[in-house]
Amino acid sequence: MEIQDRSDLCFPLLLNSSCRKPTLHWSEVVLLNSVLLFISLITVVLNLLIIISVSHFRQLHTPTNILLLSLGVSDFFVGLLLMPLEIYRFTFCWFLGDTMCVLLCYLIGTIIFASIWNIVLISVDRYVAICFPLHYPTRISLTRIKYCVCLCWFCASSCSFFYAKDELIQPGRSNSCIGECKFIMSYIPGIFDLIFNFTVPVMIIIILYLRVFVVAVSQARSMRSHITVVTFHSAASRTKRSELKAARTLGVLVVVYLMCYCPGYCYALIGIGLTNTSYSFYLFFLTYVNSCLNPVIYALFYPWFRKAVKVIVTLQILQPGSREANIL
Repeated sequence: MEIQDRSDLCFPLLLNSSCRKPTLHWSEVVLLNSVLLFISLITVVLNLLIIISVSHFRQLHTPTNILLLSLGVSDFFVGLLLMPLEIYRFTFCWFLGDTMCVLLCYLIGTIIFASIWNIVLISVDRYVAICFPLHYPTRISLTRIKYCVCLCWFCASSCSFFYAKDELIQPGRSNSCIGECKFIMSYIPGIFDLIFNFTVPVMIIIILYLRVFVVAVSQARSMRSHITVVTFHSAASRTKRSELKAARTLGVLVVVYLMCYCPGYCYALIGIGLTNTSYSFYLFFLTYVNSCLNPVIYALFYPWFRKAVKVIVTLQILQPGSREANIL
């Protein structure tokens, strides 16, 4: 009987302190990991295409696209690092040690917080573009956007350090046994996280997009009622339609974000806490799936992304002067 008990342990030699192996059947593990790793691979590939497209083609170096690039970088690391490590943490014993567990905790905080506040920056960008179109070129410059992106990542890494400081001081303090990787946020950092990385961003996003929606509907009606205006105004009309289309696309982006992130935070809010249960794993992974859906939204709504992908896949990107290609 003792031998059987030892065979169920992550570290059979540590009978009294070792965790038990996950109870999933091997067929369930294979099926689950195959599906989730496929999602991870798709996330990496699609977001890598976003990163290459915006970085390479000079025509795409606009403030809005720089924000999409920053979001693509965070989504890329979600697929490359967070998804595989979370799959491993849920389906196998944790053999990577307490240091790697703390690093995973820090990466989760930094990347997820950066994604959230990138969405906020995108909402602000669309708000200014739709509600104050005449002031947009002066208020939202390329240099300012780059500074905002750098500040966003700096704040995300700083907040993550604040949340993980207890784990950094004493790695493995939240683990109940050896072979486990678990991190529990204490009360004050948890309240801070709930307020500044969920409640405040969601409120900002909803308020800005309600305002954008009202103005966009008003402008759309105005354009329909003046459809026969002289050609002098045609360029301005095309610009306005382009801004409205971008607002609609990024509106879909925000709705998908809320659908993916709200369940996990609501689950934590009601006091259950995000632990190593199957519920918490699937809710965590739902937030990660948002990183896979974002580039799908780009592909559906942005013609420039489809053109850029075609140039990349056919290796035309390697030709001299490809940076100047007409993508828009």
